[in-house]
Amino acid sequence: MSHVAAASQGPPVEPDVRITLNFHPDRLARGLPLLEALARDGVYHSQFVTGTSNGGLTAHPGGDRWRWESRIFGGAYDDADAHERPVYGALNFRRQVVGAAPRFGSSYFRLTGASLARATFCYPDSAAEPVNFGVAAGMSLIALAEADERDALDDYIEAQVHGGVDLTRDVEALVLDASYRNTPVEAAARLLPVPVEWHPGHRITVAALHRHADYRGQEYADLGASIAEDGLVDPRVIGDAARTGRYELQHLKMVWHTLARFGAPRGTAHPEEATGGRTPVVSTPSA
Repeated sequence: MSHVAAASQGPPVEPDVRITLNFHPDRLARGLPLLEALARDGVYHSQFVTGTSNGGLTAHPGGDRWRWESRIFGGAYDDADAHERPVYGALNFRRQVVGAAPRFGSSYFRLTGASLARATFCYPDSAAEPVNFGVAAGMSLIALAEADERDALDDYIEAQVHGGVDLTRDVEALVLDASYRNTPVEAAARLLPVPVEWHPGHRITVAALHRHADYRGQEYADLGASIAEDGLVDPRVIGDAARTGRYELQHLKMVWHTLARFGAPRGTAHPEEATGGRTPVVSTPSA
């Protein structure tokens, strides 16, 4: 914290802004459904512990993630146990209903305001070898992100939360994509010690997938079309395909990127597809 704070400047983060941890709630972690693993552990683990990620898999000694952390944190974690390393999320300064970094998943944990005080930030993502950093008391990164012209999936302010993320202590709510209503994901979510909320949900038509095929590639538009249900793709459909074992997860990730980029609900920073007439809502507790 001290190392990053020394390189930070700017105004403080507004007190109602939150860090979100975007993820896919229907994936596996250490062989268990992710939400079941979270219910068992009560803690949201880093990639160094789980060995899984919705980004690159480089969290091991000498790997890229290890090297990036060593540079950003002045070597503070070089000899640390995996459980002591920071957890990654993003700062939801745009107050998006889908969370700050939907690139990494359709749903998210919204952390408490108190979590801001033990988080560090960078822009752009740490994988891009950033030179601009922030803490809650000095946040020049918002102005940088707002002035940048990066792709909508890449213009988040990365957050690194130090000291662990305990579900009971640190999480305000789990906000799920609407496609998971009345599914095993919802049932598992209700076993967690956190309120469950909903956002309107991601959805894209097969026609729109093909219209945006140049975004990630025609083969991924074709893949999305092949798994669509009633001409639509949503996060549940992609998750169901992932669990069959018939598809490369990295290929399905490209389908997700297209869905997240062009099938987001209104109320996000860059909605570019019609959302079926749905009205945008702010996440509210479910009945």
